[in-house]
Amino acid sequence: MDYVIVLERTVLFYIIITLLYRFMGKREIGQLGIVDLIVSILIAELAAISIDNREESIFLSIIPIVVLVFIQIGMSYVSLKYSKVRDAFDGTPSVMINRGVVNFKEMVRQRYNLDDLLTQLREQHIRTIEEVDYAVLESSGKLSVFKKQNNQFGDYPLPLILDGVVQKETLVQIRKSEKWLLRTLKDEQVKIEDIFYAFYRDKGLYLIKKSELNQ
Repeated sequence: MDYVIVLERTVLFYIIITLLYRFMGKREIGQLGIVDLIVSILIAELAAISIDNREESIFLSIIPIVVLVFIQIGMSYVSLKYSKVRDAFDGTPSVMINRGVVNFKEMVRQRYNLDDLLTQLREQHIRTIEEVDYAVLESSGKLSVFKKQNNQFGDYPLPLILDGVVQKETLVQIRKSEKWLLRTLKDEQVKIEDIFYAFYRDKGLYLIKKSELNQ
């Protein structure tokens, strides 16, 4: 009889958790943020506890699982609306190699050592740092690499404004000041808070306005 109960609960939780994850939205495992990872671990633990404790009501696990799902959905909505909350929970991408030069200061800040960098470069079939133009450590922990083109440095599109927030680290990288940015936006007759995304490439500023997203 115990085996039947365990089997029934296992199948039931499989169906419930599958439907809940479909409800939360599609994301690759490597792209899970901190909140997503915590929710996933807690859901797995609650399901395991309920399957093991056959004498307890199954609803003692289903209710907290549903609550966790709504917490995750709520946090996703808040993160979408407020970039500071998103940065606090998910972190921000970090430039580890900038125009062929390793950013050791950022590596120390991220507690990311040279062995980690070389390992992830080898995983992408890159033999030496000299082959790299830009390398960005994403908030998911994945290293995005841009190789040099014909042994020359390219122009990687660096984000200057994300959802109305100026990325000051990018200004430092392109050797521009905030006054330059404000002056450029003034020439374009647009305010910072009206910009959804702006990036710098080929010595030019490219803008995506929030109003354009609704067209």
